[in-house]
Amino acid sequence: MKKKIKLSDMSMPVKEPLIHLEGKDLMPLPPPLDNPQEQAGLAPLSPQVVESCECFLDDTCVVNLPQPKTREEEKELVGKFLSGLEKLFNRENNWTFLQPLVLTMEHCTKCQTCSDACHIFEASGRNELYRPTFRTEIVRRLYFKYVKGGGLLSAWQHGDIQLNWPLVARLVELSYRCNLCRRCAQACPIGADNGLVARELRKLFSQEMGITAKELHDKGSMLQLKVGSSTGMNAAAVKDNVEFIDEDTSERSGIEVKTPWDVEGADILLIHNAGEIVAWPENPGAFALILNAAGISWTLSSELAGYDSINYGVFYDDAQFARVAIKHAEAARKLKVKKIVLGECGHAHKALTVIADRVLTGDLNIPRESSMTLLRDIVMNGKLKFDPSRNDFPVTLHDPCNLVRLMGIVEPQREILRRLCPQFREMEPHGVQNYCCGGGSGFAIMSGNNFPDWRFKVSGRKKLEQVLNVFEDCLDPSIPKYVCAPCSNCKGQFRDMFAYYDLWEKHRILYGGLVELIANAMVDVQPGFLQWEWR
Repeated sequence: MKKKIKLSDMSMPVKEPLIHLEGKDLMPLPPPLDNPQEQAGLAPLSPQVVESCECFLDDTCVVNLPQPKTREEEKELVGKFLSGLEKLFNRENNWTFLQPLVLTMEHCTKCQTCSDACHIFEASGRNELYRPTFRTEIVRRLYFKYVKGGGLLSAWQHGDIQLNWPLVARLVELSYRCNLCRRCAQACPIGADNGLVARELRKLFSQEMGITAKELHDKGSMLQLKVGSSTGMNAAAVKDNVEFIDEDTSERSGIEVKTPWDVEGADILLIHNAGEIVAWPENPGAFALILNAAGISWTLSSELAGYDSINYGVFYDDAQFARVAIKHAEAARKLKVKKIVLGECGHAHKALTVIADRVLTGDLNIPRESSMTLLRDIVMNGKLKFDPSRNDFPVTLHDPCNLVRLMGIVEPQREILRRLCPQFREMEPHGVQNYCCGGGSGFAIMSGNNFPDWRFKVSGRKKLEQVLNVFEDCLDPSIPKYVCAPCSNCKGQFRDMFAYYDLWEKHRILYGGLVELIANAMVDVQPGFLQWEWR
């Protein structure tokens, strides 16, 4: 029988996980993955990790937090946590997110509408640990007891919980069991935001205690700030890669393609996710092909050649976020471009539009636009000629959470797909009700220990179900199928998840971006731009 976990269990000083994820307890998968082989649990953690790291939440470990060596060290860390908690609810220290955070603490009615909306809670077999309000209720009790100073009265009114190192250590890991997709916030009748609570916990751990997921900090933000790219490429390496991409795109399309650099006064500064240049070069190649053919005045920036649109600070740290956002705006200001257009990256959209409005002021407040609306205008204005029959295969659309649910960019990409893809079909649900790919909040680049198992078996499980259901009538491998995912982070999750379940080899399910489909349908482009053996 599955163990029923309680809030008080989080404070238990035991050196074993609070829950064990068994395959039989997870949400069932549809055919062809409805078999015992695909229902196995997570691979065990290595003895070395169990011995040295705080991994006593569930069966996985993503932060690799070292175990304190002494009681004094534990006490010091708990003190830092409490100091950071107080700062989260201080206007001077957290003016950016204080209002929605306080609303979530003080007005949640525990109706659990959010739980029914959470893909992780559902996929886990409705395990209490992953209920959106489970993590928030811990923070709420600490808020009323320590920040509001409620004491015994608060414990009676709001419930009590023991603040100790086991609780803090488990909260570190639990803050990284949420995709920050905000489906819970959208479902809440009063707008309480349990996803924000997870993100603010990550911020507390990073800014106050120096505790981060290395993929987001050391290999993400810090590498980007030091080198210019989260891929580790410097500007010269990126330019070399783009030159190769131009040559390859020219050969495949039959149209000479050359990417413009540092065009002062251009209408558009296009900023790509650098992951596209390394992992999916067909994407920036298709962008260049389309923009040039449409006669758009655009440019890339040498200063951003390695400095890509990624901003991992949005997932865990306000200071790191601001440093990256300002660098983006400074490059655009230097070139005197009319606006910034963001390529196919969901969290780059969120970072440089919605959140950056809080830090980009004066002449740094340069207009910013999604590539989705720009591409829609190009496809619909009649300047380019298209042959939709070139895309006559089953196509579905994955809605990146930050692009669609957070920003409301729902229809432009759909208008394009309806125009250019005769067999376009929607996942259910879709649009603002979509489910996260399971790689959101940085999970798509987290591959330490057995965390990929958790990504694919739990956080990505609901999206996997959607993909299998939308193609249920054409799973035969003789029929190629395309999941259009206009987000680099989502593509990383699909790449890894499809490989994990062998969906390309067994069922010919491909993933890719939106611009590749546009380029493939252009009449002036020679047939076969979309190459099915890319994966």
